[in-house]
Amino acid sequence: MDMTLNTHPLATATSWLFVPASRPERIAKALASGADAVIVDLEDAVAPQDKEAARSALLGAFGQLQAAERARVLVRINAHGTPWFDGDLQALAQLVAQGGAGVVLPKAETAEAMALLLPALGTQGVLVPLIESVAGLHAIDAIARAPRVLRLAFGHLDFQVDAGMACAEDESELLPVRLAVVLAARRAQLPAPIDGVTVNTQDAAVVQADAARALRGGFGGKLSIHPMQVAPINAAFAPTGAQLQRARQVLAAAEAAQGGVCVVDGRMVDAPVIALAHKTLQRHQQAQRRVQSDA
Repeated sequence: MDMTLNTHPLATATSWLFVPASRPERIAKALASGADAVIVDLEDAVAPQDKEAARSALLGAFGQLQAAERARVLVRINAHGTPWFDGDLQALAQLVAQGGAGVVLPKAETAEAMALLLPALGTQGVLVPLIESVAGLHAIDAIARAPRVLRLAFGHLDFQVDAGMACAEDESELLPVRLAVVLAARRAQLPAPIDGVTVNTQDAAVVQADAARALRGGFGGKLSIHPMQVAPINAAFAPTGAQLQRARQVLAAAEAAQGGVCVVDGRMVDAPVIALAHKTLQRHQQAQRRVQSDA
């Protein structure tokens, strides 16, 4: 990983909300939803005959945003090999030049295809590759280590189709694949990856449960397709009061022990426990930054 990306604001973003490029009036609403990042979608959300019009609408709407808002917007372009890829790259270059965060690349399968994005991204734009196929999973280490990659994301719905899977509601069949994505991100020293969407847009409890599963599995964020899903995702990734209190107790005890092993509430505290406490505080700080930005 380009270590300068470690401090990028979206390196710790937890909620990522899709909005169709064909509905540019929704971009501002998406930015106001509490989502850490907004992904304007030129791919699945736009019919083939509407691609060019949606691209133009996105460019027009983007120019109306404030600088701080632009820095939270990425665009999901159409995949390499589609008729719209080259035009999307031209639009991407304009968006990044105007302060856009970068690009989400669907069907990421080769580092060579990802390299085609670099001129449009320049030195400021970031790349979030979507692992959505068996080929993408096979090449995941090369993808994760490619230039300008900020984080990996898992497109589990497309992956199921490509792999010929028919998952149960709990998606337990995908646990090995999710673990592979998490481990690849760690090997490349990337921030924790972003889990896929929840198709249920009516039941917040389902969304929050899926987000909690993602957190337990090592993911650091989750994609969403409806503003209703943003709050449950944010809630799942923010530590509870009890977890925060425990983390602070652990860190205070570790500091008092001057790095040695100590005991808190009858439980041994060593280096892994201390590292987990630090991560809990980081999740709390991310939640606090979101509250401050929304104020």
